[in-house]
Amino acid sequence: MGCDHRRTAAPVRRRDPAPREAPVNTPLVSVIIPCYNAERYIGATIASVLAQGQAGMEIIVVDDGSSDGSVALVRREFPQVRVEQQVNAGVAAARNRGLGMARGEWVAFVDADDIWLPGKLAAQFAQMDAVPGCRMSYTAWQVWPSAAPLPTSEQLEQLAAIAGDSARWGGASGWIYPDLLLDCVVWTSTVLARRSLFEEIGGFDPTLRIGEDYDLWLRASRVTPIHRVAHPYALYRIHPASITKSMPTDNYRAKVIGRALASWGMRSPDGREADKASVRRLLSKSWSDYAGAHLQGGSLAQARRGGWAALRTDPGHAPGWKVLIKSYVQALAPSKEKK
Repeated sequence: MGCDHRRTAAPVRRRDPAPREAPVNTPLVSVIIPCYNAERYIGATIASVLAQGQAGMEIIVVDDGSSDGSVALVRREFPQVRVEQQVNAGVAAARNRGLGMARGEWVAFVDADDIWLPGKLAAQFAQMDAVPGCRMSYTAWQVWPSAAPLPTSEQLEQLAAIAGDSARWGGASGWIYPDLLLDCVVWTSTVLARRSLFEEIGGFDPTLRIGEDYDLWLRASRVTPIHRVAHPYALYRIHPASITKSMPTDNYRAKVIGRALASWGMRSPDGREADKASVRRLLSKSWSDYAGAHLQGGSLAQARRGGWAALRTDPGHAPGWKVLIKSYVQALAPSKEKK
């Protein structure tokens, strides 16, 4: 799972105002970049962060056991970047290591193959300045299917042509807990938040192989409004190495949402409540998807487990019945052949 954001449409040179000149007393921003074998892309990622022109910024690259030349490239090309190396422990552990090193009042994240677009940090600070008490912000983004380190000028011009349509790029903003119960609407590479927020709620859960970011944003949504900048300020890279085709070892979406429901139920701190039927359908679908993946992979016992879980959540969930019946039919097929 993770926060899978492979939707949103169409690539800015921006029409919005140029990044504001950062005043002398601008709070320090710590930008955390987890890295695993990203030699091809990390230089472009770091360059896009530096292009923000943000005064008082530190960049922390946490290398999670890379076997390529990522670390050497960063040290050679970007000597101002702080580099920390660790034995491979996963992206949650890498981001947490970065949080532990951060000196900034504010923390931002970007993955080592994604790109920030000009004006991102300035736009987020401007919006939060206008919303007293807001401790976390995220922006709209553009899905970018590419193996090229940088977008072409043509791609940026295409995005610029549609970037000003705020209705197109709008989304959940404010006390978004009910929205998060239905979808991980926050993308980690766009997040900017006060470091004190993580000191209060903790960091990424390293026991979650997938969905560690979803879990954290749900926790954050209980203690602060999370405001969205309705403008695409980042490119979410999709390339063959970023897509996993392995069978899920667990239903992480159900695990993350189940934790939240057990702790806080359906109601947001501002009194809004998620639609129970919609949450139930989402959970059932997560189990039937899990079951379908195992059915396709030949793991019939796990497929049945997922099918039954889908039906316990929502007895009327047709895909759950379908995958469950198929799992039993496939289990009986060998014995029929022998007869």
